[in-house]
Amino acid sequence: MKEAPRADTAQLMELLSVALGVYYGDFTVAAASENLTVSQGKALTVLRRGPAAMRALAETMTCDASNMTGIIDRLEKRGLVRREAAASDRRVKNVILTAEGERVTDAIRAKMLTTQEGLNRLDDKDRDFLYTLLERVFVCPPTV
Repeated sequence: MKEAPRADTAQLMELLSVALGVYYGDFTVAAASENLTVSQGKALTVLRRGPAAMRALAETMTCDASNMTGIIDRLEKRGLVRREAAASDRRVKNVILTAEGERVTDAIRAKMLTTQEGLNRLDDKDRDFLYTLLERVFVCPPTV
């Protein structure tokens, strides 16, 4: 049996670029269907993981803190998030997803049909393997 050719880093980066393009397009359309900008949708998605300080949220989203303030202002007006002073330092504002914010975030994910269809083509073993690989590449810090 012939072995599959090995992918080099450039090929992996290209395929990752294609995958992210499909995901981003799918996400953009789903967020717009909830009357949200991509940045607002992304903020909700980040906050779905748990509350975050404004500064940390801006860093995660790689945007300026003043821009983050505007994004959160608009989400707060819609009742999707709320601000709360941090217990350790009252000057620090944590952003918390409301129940409505959770509903909207879940609705965005549910509307991402292209992404879901692609992932649904994987069996359980492949899903677990993809999860492990993505976590290793993008989440877990390298061990020394």
